[in-house]
Amino acid sequence: MAALENTIVTVDEPGDGRLIAACQQGDREAFRVLFERHQRRVWSIAWHFTGDEAAARDISQQVFLKLFHTIGQFRSDSHFSTWLYRLVANACLDERRKLRRWLSLDFLRERRGSEASWEPTAEVRLVGQQMAEIVRRAVAKLPPKLRMVVLLKHFEELSYEEMAAALGCSKGTVASRLNRGHRELAQRLAHLRGAL
Repeated sequence: MAALENTIVTVDEPGDGRLIAACQQGDREAFRVLFERHQRRVWSIAWHFTGDEAAARDISQQVFLKLFHTIGQFRSDSHFSTWLYRLVANACLDERRKLRRWLSLDFLRERRGSEASWEPTAEVRLVGQQMAEIVRRAVAKLPPKLRMVVLLKHFEELSYEEMAAALGCSKGTVASRLNRGHRELAQRLAHLRGAL
């Protein structure tokens, strides 16, 4: 493995193929080398995404755990860097979703202006959590094609073009599905209008 450490310098260098093949055969030393080669880059992306060192460490750990368990699925017909960055992006987006769940009431602070002393009461937090759960369940009940566009639009914040590319359909189809998804959600959540 020492020879490999000295020959693999960049993400998609020819030596990476041998290293990845060794990882796919269960070579833990090869995986250690792969980890050492890419840990700074993964951490850097996570840190720039979150702005938080602890969160970046957590994301990096999640990425390498996922990589360890899924390296066998990597096909050499694409760049390893593309695959790795997709894992990092997904982990970062997962972290953002977790933060949104925990900090779903930040919008209340922003709406109240710059009142630094305002903190939501336990009752307000509970109501916010209950509403978030009701919305989550309503989205989960949407048909898969409608649910996906709603999630991509409102949770991933993708453009219509990006959604069309990700789903393999036209922008018109995306718009139609998103419109239907919004209508279904409006019907399912109509009872919340008075509560808001």
